[in-house]
Amino acid sequence: MQAQALARTLPADRQAEGRPALGLPTRRCGLGALLAATARRHPARPLLTDLGDKPGWCGRPAMGWSYGAAAEIVNRLARGIRAWRLPPGSRVGLWFPGGSEGLVAHLAVEAAGHVPCPMPAAWDEARLLAGIEAAGIRAVLTQGRLGARRPAEILCRVALGCFALRYLAAFGPDVPDGVINLDAMALERGAPDPAPEGGGGLVSFAGRDPLCPVLRPGDALLAAVAAHLVAARIGPAERLVTLLPPDDLRGLVTGLGAALVAGASLETMPVFDRTALARALAPEPAGRSPHLVAPAFLEGPLADFLPGHGRPASLTLVHRAPAKLTGRRLDLGARSGARIVDALVLGEAAVVSRARGADDIALALADPEAARFPAGLLELRRDAEGGLCLRGQAALPAAEGTREVGRAPQPEAELWRPAPYRIPLFAGTATAVLEA
Repeated sequence: MQAQALARTLPADRQAEGRPALGLPTRRCGLGALLAATARRHPARPLLTDLGDKPGWCGRPAMGWSYGAAAEIVNRLARGIRAWRLPPGSRVGLWFPGGSEGLVAHLAVEAAGHVPCPMPAAWDEARLLAGIEAAGIRAVLTQGRLGARRPAEILCRVALGCFALRYLAAFGPDVPDGVINLDAMALERGAPDPAPEGGGGLVSFAGRDPLCPVLRPGDALLAAVAAHLVAARIGPAERLVTLLPPDDLRGLVTGLGAALVAGASLETMPVFDRTALARALAPEPAGRSPHLVAPAFLEGPLADFLPGHGRPASLTLVHRAPAKLTGRRLDLGARSGARIVDALVLGEAAVVSRARGADDIALALADPEAARFPAGLLELRRDAEGGLCLRGQAALPAAEGTREVGRAPQPEAELWRPAPYRIPLFAGTATAVLEA
């Protein structure tokens, strides 16, 4: 299998500590620049690991990528993508369920000078076509198999009705005729190309609605990650286990973005596997426990699961607005032994993260001025009617008449902008985040 051959092309001596930097095109501002920086200093440090029965649901072996190995493969893929006849800054779709291939593809698209556009793996053909057209996507990267589905074959059918879609590429197995084989592209060695100009970026879909693409500049994405890490407290070389797909702002900020900004490793589980999760949460011989990220609806099951199956250093529960804040298990930290962080996603505009306790998100939303949000990154304000306002580089406003977030000049980032949410209070605490 080409994926196994790909792993064999990365000699161990290229990943040893202290080796020269690998050839990755660096970006002025983006996730790829963070990958390159850590790959230069710690090439053998683990970056991406697949958890669970990956061969069972996609026919590919579970992969483990060091920073150095990922940097080299990203460079090879980026060199191949740059050979496509696409204008610089084109939007390139990513249709993956999660896992290492989708994350490497994201970084490769950025390194090639284009804008990654992750799309939910659960979309059907109609939504896929609508999202591609609405976002102006010119190429799509995917994989051959996802359970009983064949994503690459589905895209071939979608392409028949979308004349602007010029390139399709997929990781195997079962890559159809006419679709570029990404495994073969990643096996091609060569000298690194000059780094393209630009600062990264991201197109995601608000509410997973294919008609609502949102463009976020690279510096705004990194600001959102930095604001989240103030609460998450993930350190260099620590492990981060995520149960969220990287197909929107919440998944990227709390997953790949958090790992790259912190210099940590990321372990992904696109298909939930109870046994694999228990194994991943077991402490390392040095006694270090991983950080766990999960959707908020799993809070109850995790409260029962964690006491007997590992003790994560922290547990980040990700809520999507509108959301209730009254049903949370406030004893979860004591039961699991973990530091609990609530990350609230406000559409695709911002991620608000707070640790439970004195900094609890219900208290912070009730009185944002006293909550000491990170100035310049993300600040919140609640008006007299309960309406929520945002400002900061991590929450740039939507451009007039569109769903796209543009690169705002610094004075714009300092202006308060209303968000389409309101915060009801009871006894001095926020009980929910409701649509305005």
